Amino acid sequence: MKKIISIFIFSFLAVFTVSAQLDRSQRPEPGPAPVIQLGDFESFTMDNGLQVIVVENRNVPVVSFQLTLDIDPIMEGDAKGYIDFAGQLMREGTTNRTKAEIDEAIDFLGANFSTFSSGMFGSSLTRHKTTLLELMSDVLHNPTFPEEELEKRINQTRSGLQTIKTDGNAIARNVSTTQTYGYDHPYGEITTEETLDNITVDLLRDYYNTYWKPNVGYMVIVGDIDVTEAQSLMNEYFGKWERGDVPRHSYSTPTPPEGRRVAFAERTGALQSVVQITYPVELPVGHEDAIKVSVMNGILGGGVFSGRLMQNLREDKGYTYGARSNISPNRLISRFIASTEVRNSVTDSTVVEILGEMEKLINEPVSDTDLDLVKNYMTGQFARSLESPRTIANFALNIKRYDLPEDYYATYLTRLEDVTIEEVQQMAQKYLKPDHSIIVVAGNMDEVPETLEKFSATGTVEFFDAFGQPYEAPELQEAPAGVTVQTVLNEYYDAIGGKENFSKINDLKQVIEIEMMGQKASINQYQKAPDKLRVETIFGGNVVQTQIFDGTTAAMKGMMGSQEFTEGPEFEAMKMQAIMNIEMNYADYGIEKSLEGIANLDGKKAYRVLVVSPEGQKSREFYDYQTGLKIRSESEMGTALYEDYQPIVIEREGERPSFFARLFGAKTPVESFELKFPHLITQQAGGQTIEMNVTEIEINSGIEEEKFSIN
Repeated sequence: MKKIISIFIFSFLAVFTVSAQLDRSQRPEPGPAPVIQLGDFESFTMDNGLQVIVVENRNVPVVSFQLTLDIDPIMEGDAKGYIDFAGQLMREGTTNRTKAEIDEAIDFLGANFSTFSSGMFGSSLTRHKTTLLELMSDVLHNPTFPEEELEKRINQTRSGLQTIKTDGNAIARNVSTTQTYGYDHPYGEITTEETLDNITVDLLRDYYNTYWKPNVGYMVIVGDIDVTEAQSLMNEYFGKWERGDVPRHSYSTPTPPEGRRVAFAERTGALQSVVQITYPVELPVGHEDAIKVSVMNGILGGGVFSGRLMQNLREDKGYTYGARSNISPNRLISRFIASTEVRNSVTDSTVVEILGEMEKLINEPVSDTDLDLVKNYMTGQFARSLESPRTIANFALNIKRYDLPEDYYATYLTRLEDVTIEEVQQMAQKYLKPDHSIIVVAGNMDEVPETLEKFSATGTVEFFDAFGQPYEAPELQEAPAGVTVQTVLNEYYDAIGGKENFSKINDLKQVIEIEMMGQKASINQYQKAPDKLRVETIFGGNVVQTQIFDGTTAAMKGMMGSQEFTEGPEFEAMKMQAIMNIEMNYADYGIEKSLEGIANLDGKKAYRVLVVSPEGQKSREFYDYQTGLKIRSESEMGTALYEDYQPIVIEREGERPSFFARLFGAKTPVESFELKFPHLITQQAGGQTIEMNVTEIEINSGIEEEKFSIN
């Protein structure tokens, strides 16, 4: 430790002394690029064709094994998704072990083990490596692809797909993927509910039997092991793996559009638009332009905060929290993509700014400052990556797979330092194509599309669904004569028990159980007429947050402290939430509702009602055509589905008989009525599905005023 401290002090003093002697009036000349010592690796090829790369590192007693198959991308067609499932399910059971036994063995070793569509990875302490390799070998040679595990994965994926329609980034990603690469290219395929229906265990087994062959494989071994021991272990555990003929595939190369296109997809109820500008780019791994293109992209919008897109759209315009661009080499076809998320009202202005920054790089040389900043950032990234032994292994793998020069990575920093201002502009002129790009927007259908027409070479906006397929919004059916928004709402009120009966609620308690991503929590919600509210969020048996509205003040209390509000968005939101039966008295609070027509929701007819808040925020409610019940709502918060309406019977005493009536045996009448509440609410938002089960409802139980005290 003393030695390390001494070195640090010496270095600091040296830098300080030199700094004091610098003439800061002149820009210092850049020094030579540092020489990189990447470390050694050894390789050999087994009799069955498996190529093995060994990176010896004795720093810690750990060793890892990564198998990678060098196969061409495959068109999956109407069963898109099955190749990923094949990779995932390989470790879910073998002819010798069940999934539980594999999991237990890995946990006992304290190891890591995973499989994927084009390989597998395992790591453990050195002393457990033979046990780990025996498990990996078993999974490699004897997978069973259990039917029940496949069904489980399909159901999980299907559930995840339900959230995409409200996830702007997922929508834009799907549209840009299909439109950049095309539907006839493996990079352009999207998993949908329909493709999930066609996935079978036979497809998984066929993929495994066809493509998992050693003669297209690379085994990268990193850690506490030498090449001699590696050869012995590989022969013992993978020597019997039989080689075979593996199909090769080729595809037509996607090209940028002749003129600029605009592709729009609806993001239900969105207040913001996800904007992407993209097109395909030919930039193979190891191409002589790769480093120069990375520098150019870094200046435009790479990982540097000072990237021009970030500075323009965030720091200058205040449109967004972040804006990035990317262009990376790929063995088949790369692509350029610039992306951000902005308010609906500035969607078209954002497109103007992104295209403008691309044009600026094409037409104007960058400054020395911009160039040096990106070079320094990339140098630091590269240096940090060298701290991991796996980096050396991946470098070695890339050199083998893509037939790169042996010194490709050793000379990386020298080639990076040599990039000039002129070359950056040349790369922009060669690879940036603002006039031959696809502008993809996921946003609000009512506000955004018309503002984008001016960017299209044809003057038209193309519409797509959330999965990147061409889309024509189904026309709303006109409501029958005499049906108005009020008749629809009145039918809803009658279906759930009637406005008059709901007006008899003095207080209401609901207990809601929540499950999201395997985590469970609960909410206790208390309301008291006319406008008092308390919401307790409980996790692990503890109240982690409490929200209160006492009629005049809103408060939030949690583990990080408490806040009170008497104005602002938080205050207004809780104030509206606190009002008892607000949806039955919406007009009293400045809420506007209008009937748009009859929509088709997966074969079920429903009245669609537009709701506009006093602040101008729009949402939609859907009421079942047959039952009158509200079954769905859409807003910027996502989509909510209302199901499992159940009646709650409320009893209360009527007017007491007179004294003489009671004298002759008359009893106080008991009034009873039913109110219906949905007991299952599924919220889909932000790429997540939240299931809310109402487990308890209490009405007029006499909730004390103290429950709503903020102090």
